[in-house]
Amino acid sequence: MMFFAGTIARGLAALLVLTGVAMAQNVTVVTPYLAQPGTQMYLEGFEAEAAGKGWNVNVIDTAGDVAAVISRIEDAVTQKVDAIVINVDPAQVAAGLEAAAAASIPVIGMDSGADPLVVTNVTSNGYAMAAETSVYVANRIEGKGRIVMFVFDAFPPVQIRGVIADAVFGNYPDIEVIDRITPDVQDGGIADSRAKMEALLAANPEKGSISAVWAAWDQPALGALQAIEDAGRADEGIVIVGIDANPQARDAIAAGGNFEASIAQDFIGIGKATADAVARAISGEEIRERVTYVPTVLVTKSNVNN
Repeated sequence: MMFFAGTIARGLAALLVLTGVAMAQNVTVVTPYLAQPGTQMYLEGFEAEAAGKGWNVNVIDTAGDVAAVISRIEDAVTQKVDAIVINVDPAQVAAGLEAAAAASIPVIGMDSGADPLVVTNVTSNGYAMAAETSVYVANRIEGKGRIVMFVFDAFPPVQIRGVIADAVFGNYPDIEVIDRITPDVQDGGIADSRAKMEALLAANPEKGSISAVWAAWDQPALGALQAIEDAGRADEGIVIVGIDANPQARDAIAAGGNFEASIAQDFIGIGKATADAVARAISGEEIRERVTYVPTVLVTKSNVNN
C-alpha cells in the first residue's frame, strides 16, 4: 500500500509541476509606441487574457526608439522566454527576429506587419478602414476640394492606410491633396500635428482653401481640429476624419463639430486575439494565416454613443 500511495503522490506532484510550467509561460511584449492610446488598449486586452492563462508578461517600451527594439528582442531571447510579441515594423527589427527564429522562439505581431519571421500579425484591416474613411471624405465634399493628409509611412499598419487613401482621392479628378504630412509621434502626434496644421492654415488663409483633413489615426485629426478651432475657422465646414475612434476622438465626434468620423478598431479584441495566437504558437500549432483580422466599425455622430 505504501508503494502505491507513494507512486500516486509522485504522479500528482509531477502533474502539478507540469501544470505549473504550463501556467507560467514567460512572454515579452516590445513596442516603441506605448504613448499611443491604441497600443495601450492592445496591451489591456492582451494582459487580461494573459492573466487568465497564468502567464508572466514583461512589457518593454522603447519610447519611440525603433532601433532599440532589436536589442530588447535579443534580451528576451537570452532570457529564453516562451514567446515574443512585437508592435513595430518587422522589417525594421529583422536582426531581432532572426535571433528569435534561431532560438525557436515564436514572434507574434500585435498590429505590426506581416513578415516570414512573424508567426501571424493580429490587426484590423487597414485597407478597408482607409477605404471607408477616405470615401466618406470624398462623398462629404461631393468629390471636389483640397485635402490635407496625415500619414506615417514608417509603420506598416498605418502606411497601408495612406496608400489606399491616396488611391481613393486620386480617383477623383477634382480632389487635390495639397499636403501629405508625417507628424512627430514622440508624444502621440497631437502637438506636432497641431503645429503643422497651424502652419498650413496660415499658408492657405482663404475660406474654402482647405476642404477636409484625412488622418491615418486619430491623434493628427485631433491636432488638426485644435488648430482649425484656434484659428477661428471651424465654421468653414472643414471635414475631419481619423481612424481608431479613441475616447478623445469619440468626444469630438459627439460634439458635432468638424471632426465627423473615425473607425472603431476593437483594440481590446486585438490584444485578446494576439494572446490566443501566442497560446497556439507556444502549443506548437501551425498557424497558416499570416494576418489575422479583427472587425471594425465606422463611427459618426449617429452611432458614437452606442
